[in-house]
Amino acid sequence: MLKKIGNIVKFVLFVGLGVFFIYWFLSKLTADEKAQIWEAFGNVNYFWVAVVFAIGVLSHWVRALRWKLLFEPLNYKPSISTTFGAVMIAYLANLAVPRLGEVLRCGILNRYEKIPIQTSLGTVVTERVIDLVGFALTVLLGLVLEFNLLKDYLYDALSQKMAVPSLATLAVVGIVAVVLCVVLYRMFRHRLMKIPLFAKLMQMLLGFWQGIKSILHLRKPWLFILYSLLIYFLYFLGGYVAFWVLPETMHLTMLTGLMVYIFGSVGMMVTPGGIGLYPALIAETLAIYKVAKPIGYALGWISWGVQQVVTLVLGMGYLIALPLMKKKDSNDTKK
Repeated sequence: MLKKIGNIVKFVLFVGLGVFFIYWFLSKLTADEKAQIWEAFGNVNYFWVAVVFAIGVLSHWVRALRWKLLFEPLNYKPSISTTFGAVMIAYLANLAVPRLGEVLRCGILNRYEKIPIQTSLGTVVTERVIDLVGFALTVLLGLVLEFNLLKDYLYDALSQKMAVPSLATLAVVGIVAVVLCVVLYRMFRHRLMKIPLFAKLMQMLLGFWQGIKSILHLRKPWLFILYSLLIYFLYFLGGYVAFWVLPETMHLTMLTGLMVYIFGSVGMMVTPGGIGLYPALIAETLAIYKVAKPIGYALGWISWGVQQVVTLVLGMGYLIALPLMKKKDSNDTKK
């Protein structure tokens, strides 16, 4: 009962946060800017919308292939239809309650492939660790490639009230900070481990490291890395191709697409499915590249909408179809 109440509270809080972001962004727009948003919706190129939809489906399919690969050293061979269906149903569940889908997809594999839930959860943790590392490296790449532009934008946003350090300065400070943290840890390790919060943090970092090392035990680690790179590329490609949906954004470059992918991903992490925050972050990101905020906001909603349609169509579809498919397979086996 308490768990159900907790899930309801989470849902209300996260959706409420998304609604707040919608209100907050719209409240800053004039009546003319709101009219521009609606006008942009009327100029949508639906061919490219369909292409973005297809890229979204393909990215989820590759994710299902990668997840399937993690079960090989554990001597389980789930079908791709089950892993793909589980992934899509999980995304659908995450729209209601964040992280619920991670447990749910493990339950689906347990039901249809007889894989223990704890085993599946271990593979999900590995996936999340790799995705976190991959995203961190992507952010670092974006920071290096667009540092001067981001620096100038931040400088203007702060109204020149504080200096923004150079990339070289940040790199030196970062290296010194890492070295200092390592030295302090080795000097005061035993005392620090007695602090519950620190001990929990170290346990989490150890889990990250174990998740990364587990890739080495795969029969085809190179294929896992290839799938991971392909997933990130498809996420980026979906955001970049979305520029061609509106005539005002067709001129934007692949580097801009990279930054949209980075900031859009942050929006997806904060609210369920990125509701409210994703379009706002896309608009703010494109504003750095001199795209009018109403156009950026319209593109953000279009891109977000396509992603949600992919999740709803495939998630609901597999929620209905997966039991029927498995029932048919069971009947065929008996024959």
